[in-house]
Amino acid sequence: MEEETLYPPDFDLDLSCTTTTSDRTYSARSSPARSRLNLSFNESRLSSTSTNPTTSATSIPNLHNRPHRRHDPNWVAIKAAATVSSDGSLHLRHLKLLRLVGSGNLGRVFLCHLRGYDHANFALKVVDRDSLTAKKLSYFQTEAEILSSLDHPFLPTLYAHLEVSHYTCLLIDYCPNGDLHSLLRKQPSYRLQVEAVRFYAAEVLVALEYLHSLGIIYRDLKPENILIREDGHIMLSDFDLCFKSDDILPKLESWTRIDPRWRRRRRKRRGETVTEFVAEPTTAFSRSCVGTHEYLAPELVNGNGHGNGVDWWAFGVLIYELLYGTTPFKGSCKESTLRNIASTKGVRFYVSERERETNDIRMIEARDLIEKLLVKDPRKRLGCARGATEIKRHPFFNGVKWPLIRAYRPPEVRGLAVKRSESKAHVSGLSSPGRRGCLWKRLSNYMRNKGSKYNLNSNQNYYCYVNNKVSKMYLR
Repeated sequence: MEEETLYPPDFDLDLSCTTTTSDRTYSARSSPARSRLNLSFNESRLSSTSTNPTTSATSIPNLHNRPHRRHDPNWVAIKAAATVSSDGSLHLRHLKLLRLVGSGNLGRVFLCHLRGYDHANFALKVVDRDSLTAKKLSYFQTEAEILSSLDHPFLPTLYAHLEVSHYTCLLIDYCPNGDLHSLLRKQPSYRLQVEAVRFYAAEVLVALEYLHSLGIIYRDLKPENILIREDGHIMLSDFDLCFKSDDILPKLESWTRIDPRWRRRRRKRRGETVTEFVAEPTTAFSRSCVGTHEYLAPELVNGNGHGNGVDWWAFGVLIYELLYGTTPFKGSCKESTLRNIASTKGVRFYVSERERETNDIRMIEARDLIEKLLVKDPRKRLGCARGATEIKRHPFFNGVKWPLIRAYRPPEVRGLAVKRSESKAHVSGLSSPGRRGCLWKRLSNYMRNKGSKYNLNSNQNYYCYVNNKVSKMYLR
């Protein structure tokens, strides 16, 4: 039986929906947008030739392989669909469109899955290039280029890029649990427990570290752009406001860590040499004013130009909002908020009576981290000089085993349904830094005695540079 009798031809596909406007694009709980689309697509970036003479196809090159996704069921399904295709290519007719899930400034996003592979769900972002202004078109091209270069568990994967006539489709990950902003709205006082905040903040920090190691400044960090995967882990989305700096110098830094317990004993101090990877685009610079006003950094509001520090400022605002249910400089209106950000006044915390009575050390550490991230002078802001490496050292993240962060069990949060993996064991929680301290200490000492080059408590072994390009290294 010929393939054409199994699937409808591309030019018969009708992507039509009536919706309302929203700016969320990859989430299952996105508010859709009003539009009618009748699109005709033919080629993906997996294809080498066109079967429709009236269309043309271009591709965004794959900048590097995706080793951590090679066993992913979605990749397996895509390769299988392309293999059984008559020309060995993936076409839009292989996708079954289910519904419109969201709309933004640049395009619309549909939920779809591969025909014959109902378990392989994707988000299909559709953009009509003729409807975009030159500025928005450049934003979309930036996003497409960045998506094609990403290979990280907390960032979206671009599975296929389809471009025909004045339409473009991007086949990416679908997140059925919505975004972090929607999850916050379901919590008492719109606040998360401190351990849940630490879990999400740690994963966002690792994602920002990866982006910065590629020279990419995100500039759009907010709960609405932090999506939650089916397994409960996060995925950053919306990269149209990013800018990239090519001037980045990766380096390895070593320092000696001394256990403070040895200082109280009359013994010779023992130090542990820790090697950390640092790749921060400290010379990145832009004058464009973009982003969400409550998350804008002071240097961005003042219009004097900004760099990598805007992401670490937004990271501090994010932690504040997750803990307190509002942003730290929010005013009665947009102009008032911007004035508060640009003023010389520092961040204020609204500490409840219960919090004062309990004197929770975790909240004290969280406030200290926020204060250091929300320093209005970017030259003194935590993270601006050495990036995520120095933020990971903060006591708020004590106990986090960074190389194993993908294996942590997501927190139990009201309104969040998480699919637990049965195929691999999870490290449960970030809640008790000392709970497994003895076990980790013994394992770390054993590996050090055996001459292992891996340090389970350090920031090393995440990335290596090959021909001045970043490639990831994961512990196996």
